[in-house]
Amino acid sequence: MDLFSNLSESVKNNLTEVQKLFDEYQKKNFPVRTPEFFCLELNGEAGELANAEKKKWKGKDVDDNIFKEEAADVFITLMNYANSRNINLSEAVKEKLLTIEKTRQELDEKGEEY
Repeated sequence: MDLFSNLSESVKNNLTEVQKLFDEYQKKNFPVRTPEFFCLELNGEAGELANAEKKKWKGKDVDDNIFKEEAADVFITLMNYANSRNINLSEAVKEKLLTIEKTRQELDEKGEEY
């Protein structure tokens, strides 16, 4: 099995369960929030990650743990957003990976990079 197939299969087999558990945890422990709330929160968390990268890029001293923390915040908030919108991330990611791989292969045949 090639790398793309392994990736696609892993998404299919694991992401659904992870997303389901996030949904159960969120519903049990936190107030109900709208998709709009989670979308705004997601953008805020992504912005915090971007700000940390910008500081590092500018040569400022940035604790590397901030990248780990902010990336985790983005992931958690993405799970919450997807669940609030009833988006099956496993299906969505698998479909997107197929689109990306098709485009990558077409470009590769032309000698171009993605």
